[in-house]
Amino acid sequence: MPIVPPGTTTVKHHDNKYKVIGTRPVRHDGADKVTGRAKYGADTQLSGMLYGYILRSPHAHANIKSIDTSAAEAVPGVYAVITGKDFPHV
Repeated sequence: MPIVPPGTTTVKHHDNKYKVIGTRPVRHDGADKVTGRAKYGADTQLSGMLYGYILRSPHAHANIKSIDTSAAEAVPGVYAVITGKDFPHV
């Protein structure tokens, strides 16, 4: 590749070569997002829908020897309490 002195080359600009790069696309849902009107999957509520909660150990790398789930199972409205023993292959 030959060395060209500065200022001796010109840059060719191609009009409308790119359709996306360098453009500002119209955000049709932008107003709904910034005003809080947009609906997300987490906003969905169906009848009979269950919710889950993950309780993690407060101790990093701890080996859990046993878990007593009886208190959690006794709470009204609790459908199931699942522990690592329910998924031995994971």
